[in-house]
Amino acid sequence: MNKIAELNDNLRKHMWSPGRNKIVLTRGVCSLPLIEQMLLLKKVRNFNDFNKANDVYKHHDFGKIEHNGTNYFFKIDYYDPSMEYGSENPANENITIRVLTIMRADEY
Repeated sequence: MNKIAELNDNLRKHMWSPGRNKIVLTRGVCSLPLIEQMLLLKKVRNFNDFNKANDVYKHHDFGKIEHNGTNYFFKIDYYDPSMEYGSENPANENITIRVLTIMRADEY
């Protein structure tokens, strides 16, 4: 597994990681009852259906999940330490802030 996928999996599976990484839940996710939010986050943590169709670069940075008849996406983006620009090197955790966003598909 490559370093980017390893760092992304760590953030997604543990919903935290050392450093300045962030998790963002959109309005559609936040509007769910708390128990449903927790169940959705569990599905994101356990997601492992990465394949050629949805993970071309093998970075494990995007996924689609169905929860109670609604489709949700998760996406990991890479920013520089100021969060103003994209990271120069997403494989370097010392200069990259990862932002994991979880959203309803219709919010994308």
